[in-house]
Amino acid sequence: MKKINWGVLGYAGIARKHVLPAMLKTESSVPYAIASRSDEKLHQAVESFGFKKVYHTYDELLDDEEVDAVYIPLPNALHKEWVIKAAKKGKHVLCEKPLALHENDVMEMIAVAKECNVKLMEAFMYRFTPRTAKVVELLESGVIGKIGQINSNYSFYLENYDDIRMSRELGGGSLHDVGCYPVNFISMVLKDHPQSISAQAIRKQGVDVALTASLRYEGDVLATVNCSFLGDSVELTEITGSTGTLVIRDTFYDSDLPILLYRGEEETAYSVEPCDRYQKELEAFADCILNDTEVPLSLEESVMNNRLIREILEAVEK
Repeated sequence: MKKINWGVLGYAGIARKHVLPAMLKTESSVPYAIASRSDEKLHQAVESFGFKKVYHTYDELLDDEEVDAVYIPLPNALHKEWVIKAAKKGKHVLCEKPLALHENDVMEMIAVAKECNVKLMEAFMYRFTPRTAKVVELLESGVIGKIGQINSNYSFYLENYDDIRMSRELGGGSLHDVGCYPVNFISMVLKDHPQSISAQAIRKQGVDVALTASLRYEGDVLATVNCSFLGDSVELTEITGSTGTLVIRDTFYDSDLPILLYRGEEETAYSVEPCDRYQKELEAFADCILNDTEVPLSLEESVMNNRLIREILEAVEK
């Protein structure tokens, strides 16, 4: 079968620890080229993942006609520039979340991708897990009735404040880094934009290191987003409805922890298969390239999510 030759812009931790190991498990993707200014990182990448080509600049990689698609794990503030450059070189693009720092930038990126006839997708890997599929299935079945509240959190302890996630200039902050997952999840479930938003944050070095947002949706639905660099969370999401409640542990991971349904005093556990969420994501994106189908995570959703992230941060300032 035809395989996608991937180019990777930089040797970031998420690429090194998660995406590239997952790529080696797929049948449809090949780690073909990588670009980095560091000879040491290039050597490590070749040794670990068998890249056939190495480049010292991103532009050189994009000029390689054998590269079919590009994975972009760069700092958030650099996404727009390199997504657009890659698209104009005819490369399909899988870009880490958030796709950009403003929905207007996302719309510009989408326009360029369409003009250049390339696929573009925001990399929310949890969307491809059996866990997420089971949540959607249960909600569509009406098992908890009308949704009234959603509470979702994602936090971890960041020891090093020299980390790029603490850089305002590079688009850092806990909401951009991990809070975007609860934002995406809530939007996936409700398929709507909130009518009103309130938020509070703890800031250090110009970025939010902890944030809580309260969102009110049409139909008297409330949702909360909690994210932080100040301590580890269990990544718990609770969806409460008129006839029951779903509790989703490891919401954004790929473990085999069951999803729990509570209806009165009755508890039902729904088992889910563990998986490699990054592998599933890569396979889904490669499939849409090879078969020329729409990307499974719509760009309209990316616009809505980036708008909501911006509005939450603006609400903090009020």
